[in-house]
Amino acid sequence: MTRLARLRRSFLELFPERHLYVRSGGEMKGYVLTPKTQMIAAAGISAAALWMGVCSAAMLVNVLSAGSGDREIARTQAKYERWIADRQARLNSAVAQLNAGGGSNTALAADIQKRHAALAMLLTDMKSTPGAAAALTPVINRAVASNDSNPAHIVAAVGASQEQLLDAADTFAKSRADRLRLAFRLAGLTPGEYMPKGGALGGPLIESKDPRALAAVLDVDEGFADRIQHAASDMNEAHALEQAAHSLPFAKPTPEASDRSSNFGFRVDPFTGRPAFHSGDDFSGSRMEAIHSTAPGVVSFTGVRNSYGNTVEVDHGRGLKTRYAHLAAIAVTVGQQVALGQRLGGMGSTGRSTGTHLHYEVWLNGRAMNPDRFLKAGDYVQQAE
Repeated sequence: MTRLARLRRSFLELFPERHLYVRSGGEMKGYVLTPKTQMIAAAGISAAALWMGVCSAAMLVNVLSAGSGDREIARTQAKYERWIADRQARLNSAVAQLNAGGGSNTALAADIQKRHAALAMLLTDMKSTPGAAAALTPVINRAVASNDSNPAHIVAAVGASQEQLLDAADTFAKSRADRLRLAFRLAGLTPGEYMPKGGALGGPLIESKDPRALAAVLDVDEGFADRIQHAASDMNEAHALEQAAHSLPFAKPTPEASDRSSNFGFRVDPFTGRPAFHSGDDFSGSRMEAIHSTAPGVVSFTGVRNSYGNTVEVDHGRGLKTRYAHLAAIAVTVGQQVALGQRLGGMGSTGRSTGTHLHYEVWLNGRAMNPDRFLKAGDYVQQAE
């Protein structure tokens, strides 16, 4: 009630009773403007002003939208007109070359030779890539199987085989890069964070970001240069991700015969019988069975760590760390560089343990990750190779 009273007094101070006097024809007339009347008039004027503002803004938005749409239509139309004109010019040029050469295949052979040089650069970059030979060999075998002695037919066959070989190389490179990207995402990692900074992957075929510039350098048509560039970019990205994958904990810490006895997540605690969070994977095995590093790194801790018992921790860089617990023996020291698959110790049952097993954890930036996701990512990396 006090607040309402203060609000009422505020309105009365803003709209006090006013007297309006109008003189007309020698007569004086007086009008009383009560606070209520003034409030109603003010509300009406405010509503009208608001409505006019909304309408003006809506009209302005419509005008701007229409202008933007018209400009976009004009740009699209100009783009297609340029595209049609370019294709028509190329067609006219090709017809002129054929007429000038009297129907010879000299110009066509020269274009195929230039394409061959560009394709050779791509295949040279790919020859050391695992799986590339198996993917490209069938296409190459089909290309060299022809026994036709007609020069025109040979030129046409070489051109067709180049297209098939480039398609196969592009498909292989894209599939390999996609599979490696999927492996990183499966592990909960962002592939872009493991690429060279600035996107500098290297390689002469992808230094130029503009396909037209690459086409000028290789002296081939722009479409062929664009396909060459895409295949080279995918292959370089696959190389970079593959190198990064070899430094990540994607391998298994125990022999393949070891069984998974407990997984990451909530489970019934074997000591308390109550639900509890389990921050790693357990692998069962025999006492002193070899425990291996799942990636290259530096040993950051060895010794007894609370309920983990004898523990080894390895720092792999980029915020990644692995932990190997309940060991019966430790075979490394703090600060030691370890390689992928190097023996860290022997399986045991020290600490808070009910039997011989390895408790394995993966940490990223101080947070426990699901090791099973990294192991599955490792399977995808092996398939990509």
